Amino acid sequence: MTSNRAVNEEHESRAERANRNEHGKPQKARHCVTFELVDEVFAIEIHHIREIIEYEGVTTVPLMPAFLRGIINLRGSVVPVIDLSVRFGRPPTAIKPTTCIAILSLGNGQGTDYTDIGVMLDSVREVVEIPESDIDPAPSLGSRMRDDFINGITTVSGRFAIILDVTQVLLIEELGELAEIQLSGMSSMSAG
Repeated sequence: MTSNRAVNEEHESRAERANRNEHGKPQKARHCVTFELVDEVFAIEIHHIREIIEYEGVTTVPLMPAFLRGIINLRGSVVPVIDLSVRFGRPPTAIKPTTCIAILSLGNGQGTDYTDIGVMLDSVREVVEIPESDIDPAPSLGSRMRDDFINGITTVSGRFAIILDVTQVLLIEELGELAEIQLSGMSSMSAG
């Protein structure tokens, strides 16, 4: 009969071996939350995610761009909620029982100030550890296609998963500029 300790040691040995490169050195890995948007799989590195909450509705804000789905009250703080599907140029996320909001804490790049932003997800799949060797760089999509928001591409459970660079996808300055452009377009339409 095998003891629990022997089983744990054997399991740890297999895990350690699996996380070593061909030279026997430990390889780096990324811990990501995988999720679905319109039947496609995406991933966000877990250190960006503060928490994931159930979707219980949002308060819409008039004259905001379509990708800003609304705001929520998160323990006394107002948090904007971005619809990633719309941000990627797709139809708005359909609300289903599995719809949730990932609360991301994004820094200002200097480590002194953080902004919480909610991101709507169709559903969360799983938390995975992805070895760096299993991550391919973002493909070159040509000069007319944006690929700066892709941090890498991998395969999770037999499906491609795009690892998002949330600092680019949710670039605060760019979101603000998009909102201003859309607002100025709306005001010029109502004036004309």
